[in-house]
Amino acid sequence: MAKTKITVNNNGSLRVEGDFEIVDKNGNTYGLGGRELVSLCRCGLSKNKPFCDGAHKGHLEHEAVAFDLPPKK
Repeated sequence: MAKTKITVNNNGSLRVEGDFEIVDKNGNTYGLGGRELVSLCRCGLSKNKPFCDGAHKGHLEHEAVAFDLPPKK
């Protein structure tokens, strides 16, 4: 299985690429049409949720800089 990579974009979506599947709350799989790269909405404005449609432009400010989480309790 190929590695899945998730990129947190500045002022935008979560880019998911590699070998993955996306399921809804009931475990039903979204049909991705063979795509190995999708962008997921994180602003809540997309009309195509959970996928990004670019509606975030000018409405989301986030500088994506990696950091370490504290140890798990």
